[in-house]
Amino acid sequence: MATPHSCGLPEEIIIWEILIRLPPKSLLRCRAVCRVWRHATSHRQFLLAHHARQPSLPIVFSSIHGNEISNTIATLDHRAAVPQDQLQPIGPRDQIFLEASCDGLLILYKYGTDAKHCFFVYNPTTRQHSPIRQLLRFNIMGMYPHRPTSEYRLLLQKRYMDSSQDQIGCCVFALGSDQPLRYIGWPEKASEWFTVPVRMRDSLHWYPMYLSRQTEPVMVFDTVSESFRQMRAPAIPTKACMFEMDDTLGIYSCNTTLEIVNIWVLQNYKSEVWNLKYRVALPIAEIREKFDDHDAYWNANVASGNGDVLLLVSFNHWLFYVDTDGKLVASFQGFYASRFRHKQTLVPHTFFTTLDVNDVRTLNLMSHPKAF
Repeated sequence: MATPHSCGLPEEIIIWEILIRLPPKSLLRCRAVCRVWRHATSHRQFLLAHHARQPSLPIVFSSIHGNEISNTIATLDHRAAVPQDQLQPIGPRDQIFLEASCDGLLILYKYGTDAKHCFFVYNPTTRQHSPIRQLLRFNIMGMYPHRPTSEYRLLLQKRYMDSSQDQIGCCVFALGSDQPLRYIGWPEKASEWFTVPVRMRDSLHWYPMYLSRQTEPVMVFDTVSESFRQMRAPAIPTKACMFEMDDTLGIYSCNTTLEIVNIWVLQNYKSEVWNLKYRVALPIAEIREKFDDHDAYWNANVASGNGDVLLLVSFNHWLFYVDTDGKLVASFQGFYASRFRHKQTLVPHTFFTTLDVNDVRTLNLMSHPKAF
């Protein structure tokens, strides 16, 4: 039976209707109120449900920091109209590169000037991190939860040398595992170059980075059977990228003059039917006139969430939000867009050994983030 709280509401309502909607930092502070709240909000079932309610936000990188180049990682929420100086950092500085993102976890590559390079898995919400020592000779194609085993796994790409030729191959690696990487082969007729994948329906989806023909298919990796297949794609004459749009797939591409962005949306996943939903004329002339730079290079990414579709245009150390009508919505100095997204999580994982999410130090680290 749910017991009433001092405010008159049952604990079940407070926990599953109120606390579950709080951002992670506020939720951790609420654990100090009473033992009931601390116990309930530390349970894995609650933390999974809490993570599911967090917004999935585009990740951006800082292009300048003072007078120096920086690679600070941040998230950007256009709905909150967050100004540039209030962007919340989610990663350390000093030669850190983002390689993969999944369920609030990041795979980062640390480049050391003393040749001590390493990969590590990192939770920006709890500041937990753990090194991954088996990946130095691989390209990371994507990260995913393997539902049959509840493991988080990496799909890796490597060239395997034999006596006759240089053969491309893929391997699977489970985070926290001491087992050798498992070779699973390479999909037939697949492009060697892939962009950031879109995870949906227990599968990773890519559109090739460089086209060899207009009828290039979408490459799909089934994360349950850990096998490849192909999906039909719309006829796209230029290079294109995939994104998630309201629980379905989207593909966007620019025309040859980089002024028009075409956005296709998958109407039916099973029948693989696509529809050209948006054709956005970017306000490039307005941007160049406003910032008095006609020679700077620019590019555009598509961000989607909660029914909104916006374009992130990177131009000369500025990041612009543009809506589907081609209207300039907002601008942020010193950032450029990535194709990764981030969704905060407090869910514990066994491959982390540096910190426990119930430890009070977690809150201190979130209040005063430090590089490591």
